[in-house]
This record gives sequence, structure tokens and C-alpha cells, in this order.
Amino acid sequence: MFKARQVLTKVLIATTIISLLTVYPTQASSNIPKRIISLSPSATEILYAIGSGKQVIAVDDLSNYPAEAPMTKLSAFNPNVEALLNYKPDLIILNADATKALEVKAALEKLKIKVFLERAPKTLREAYAEVTALGRATGKISGAQSVISEMKSKISAAIRSGRTSKKISFFHELDNTLYTATSDTFIGKVYKDFNLVNIADPAATADSAGYPQLQSEYVIKANPKLVFLADAQYGESLATLTKRPGWNGISAVKNKNVVALPEDIPSRWGPRLVDFYQFIADSIAKVK
Repeated sequence: MFKARQVLTKVLIATTIISLLTVYPTQASSNIPKRIISLSPSATEILYAIGSGKQVIAVDDLSNYPAEAPMTKLSAFNPNVEALLNYKPDLIILNADATKALEVKAALEKLKIKVFLERAPKTLREAYAEVTALGRATGKISGAQSVISEMKSKISAAIRSGRTSKKISFFHELDNTLYTATSDTFIGKVYKDFNLVNIADPAATADSAGYPQLQSEYVIKANPKLVFLADAQYGESLATLTKRPGWNGISAVKNKNVVALPEDIPSRWGPRLVDFYQFIADSIAKVK
């Protein structure tokens, strides 16, 4: 049964990659897009990393990296066809989770504008496949291959330096209402690569979609050795955690193993994913 699952997983991954390459084949020079709009922060970072930055004419209001990206008031979550048309694009990167994404895609394609429908990857391999697909869609396949090669090398190095055989438990805090991510999510799988024990996994329910909300008492009882704060940018810190009733007895808080995650990086699957892996490796090394 286990071998069968392995084979099925490989087939599904291969199918995903092949479908991406089929939809976005290598572009002939005359068909390479010259006016790209990116409505995805992750895609924006990828485009600039692979060398397609000069083709980008506009990005959404959350695409704050790199600094040279032409940020606008365009929304990634609620794309407006009329507003997009004002830029006269020849390729639009559209997030599949955006409001009425398929309707927007159909409307744009009816006007002969190419649309790259970006789906959030569930695995690292799918993230690499997306980099490849964006390289093919923008005529930068060589740049994409270089980015993937560098990501693989640096991520492997980070995992080797940080992977632990100890039972180190952790809590990844998305916000101060204690929403978190299980090992079934993309971000949860990053932690899993280091053999960390996710306290959220036993609390997952069918309707939580990998992002359950924990109770304070649950976190206290689980007593994680590491706490990663994805909400540090909103003011959460070791100091605020010590003020929560009962939290000063949690191992991570008591031993000051509370990690303020860099803004945006944990939620994006572009080249800076490398930084997230290294950040986790460095944090594990400090656990007492």
C-alpha cells in the first residue's frame, strides 16, 4: 500500500508539471509578453528573480518586493477587469483564489489577453513547477532553471544544518486569536522538513482546511518549545506573550525561544522561501 501511494504521488506530481508546461509552453520570441501585470506577490518576486522584471508594467498593492516592482492600487483579491485594461497588458498573472477568478480570466481571454492562473502550491515541488511555468510563459526558462537550482541547493543546506532528531514541538501563530497551520499546509510542510513536531496537528478538523483555531489552554498544555510569530508585524512578541494568562510557563516563552518571523516571507513561495528555511534552521539551533 505504501509503495502504491508513493507511485501515485509521483504520477500526480509529474501530471501537475506536465500540465503546467503544456499550458505555458516555451514562447517563440515574437510571442514573449512585453507588458505583464502580476496580481500575486509570490509571482512578482519570481518574475524579477528569473529576469522578467523589465517586462512587468504593474503589480498589485501587496507586491512590495522587490523595491523596483511597479506597485499600484490594483487588487490581487478583487481584480477589476476595466482597471487592468487601462494598462494594455499582454499577460496577466491572476491568483486562482481571487474573487471570481475564473470569470475574470474568461473576460480577459475573450479580449485576447493571456492569463496565467496561479494556484497556491501544496508542496515544494509544486512551487518549483510554478517557477518553471512562469519562466516558460515569459521567455525566461533559463533564468527559472537557475533560480530553482539555487533554491534547491540552499534549502537542502538549511535542512541539513537544522534538521533535528529531538522531539522539538512548536506553535506557528498566524494571529493573536491563535489561528495556526497544520503539517498538511504548505508552510506546515516546511517545518516538517526539519522534523519539528507541530502542536496543531492533533487539533485539526475536517472543516479547518489545515488552519485550525486553538484555545489558549490547548497551547499551554501542549507546552511548545518553539513559538513562531507570523503576526510579529502586528505587534506580537515575547513581551506580549508573557502577558497572556498562563503563557509565561510555556517552555518557548520561559526560555525565550519565541521567534518573530520576517514580514511576508513565510506566506510566499518564491525565491525568498530559502530565507524562511534558513530562519527556521537558525531558530532550532538556539533551542535550549
